[in-house]
Amino acid sequence: MPDLQQRIEALYRSDVRGSVLLIVCLWATILFVLVMTWPYIPDTGIKVVVAIAAAAVLIFNTAAILAMVNHYKEDKDFIYGLDIKNADAARNRKS
Repeated sequence: MPDLQQRIEALYRSDVRGSVLLIVCLWATILFVLVMTWPYIPDTGIKVVVAIAAAAVLIFNTAAILAMVNHYKEDKDFIYGLDIKNADAARNRKS
């Protein structure tokens, strides 16, 4: 089944690209908001809290997305195999 393996790899690579794009957008958005709001935060203590909160959001969300990609890598034959099987069955029903 080399064709199935190629299709599984293509779906996995697509998900990895999407995950990288989401991580980049997440970091860009959080850092943009942090930079744009920084001058309006009057107290140094609040600035520290905001910076720690932004760092926590970035670290935990990035870790979660990377864990998801790692899980997909470990079980990609099962995960994407089911997707392909269901997509093929749906396409065959329409024909």
